[in-house]
Amino acid sequence: MTFPCGCPEHFPDWDGKDVDLGGQPVLDFPMRTFLHMPTGYEVYLGRVRKLLTDLELTAQYPGFFISQTGWMTGRIISLIESNDSPSRHVSRLERPFQMRVALHKGTMGTIKNTVKAMQAELLDSGRMPKDLLLSYLTCPNCAEQRGGDMILVMRRWETSERLQKRIDARNQTK
Repeated sequence: MTFPCGCPEHFPDWDGKDVDLGGQPVLDFPMRTFLHMPTGYEVYLGRVRKLLTDLELTAQYPGFFISQTGWMTGRIISLIESNDSPSRHVSRLERPFQMRVALHKGTMGTIKNTVKAMQAELLDSGRMPKDLLLSYLTCPNCAEQRGGDMILVMRRWETSERLQKRIDARNQTK
């Protein structure tokens, strides 16, 4: 279920966990961005919601959308139940698709501390941080009733032999 504003009522309990979504069926919708800032984000969310309805797809977490941005393009990902649709927007995430997840309570203006802490944790554990993905769990309309602004911050990572060797060497000298 979603709230009347479209925000997810329920979302995955991934806070502080490493999650592997490799092979997960998704609706993957492209969006335009400019220097990592989505242009017309609400319009793209509306298109994704309409596409889910038109294709009769069932979202695992209704209203829960993952955003990934880049210099000029980005994408919105919706986790779905099955990928039996012939649509070009329905696929499976590549394997491995490992992410470290943290629930950030605050706005985009304060998110850098969460991202820096997450990146430091990944590097200290021998994992190379890659893509940054976000999921906005509240909007300005419902944030006050739900305990403030909340953003699920997801950092994709890959194992790094080089980092692991450095950590092992550092631990041996101590």
